Amino acid sequence: MPLAPDASAFRKKLAGMPVTKYQAGENVLKAGSATGKLLMLKSGSVEVVKDGEQIATVSTPGAVFGELAVLLDQPHTADVRALEQSEFHMADAATVLANDATITLYVAAILARRLDSANQALIEIRRQLHAGEPRRAIGKTVEKVQSLLGSGGDSSLIYSGYPYDPFAGNY
Repeated sequence: MPLAPDASAFRKKLAGMPVTKYQAGENVLKAGSATGKLLMLKSGSVEVVKDGEQIATVSTPGAVFGELAVLLDQPHTADVRALEQSEFHMADAATVLANDATITLYVAAILARRLDSANQALIEIRRQLHAGEPRRAIGKTVEKVQSLLGSGGDSSLIYSGYPYDPFAGNY
């Protein structure tokens, strides 16, 4: 039997977490910091900025931030900044990921989808290279991957939301 996130259980877990508000322009996470927090977007919109480049905007409720830093035991690798007033459910990442199977499964599903999408993109680029397709065609594929990685919409392969919702709109 495959594991699947339970939308109802996830919503109940979120309802029990404290909510933190950020105003437009305020940093939610700062690159290089180690907050130890797991944040799940409740409402609003944020941008993800890495090395001075905006790589994503995210407004999907349930989008997760901070998971990579805790799982890889490293500081945050990008800035997350509120584009408008935004609310986040907040939890101690190490505690919730070690002790709450519902939240852990939700994060795992998002990370698995991200890995699958990245693998598919790499396979397509590799196929194009082996087929000897012109650089222009390969460049278009790379641009498509970049748009998936840093979409101006609600999805981003790099940071939360991703082009996959484990609950398919049931948040």
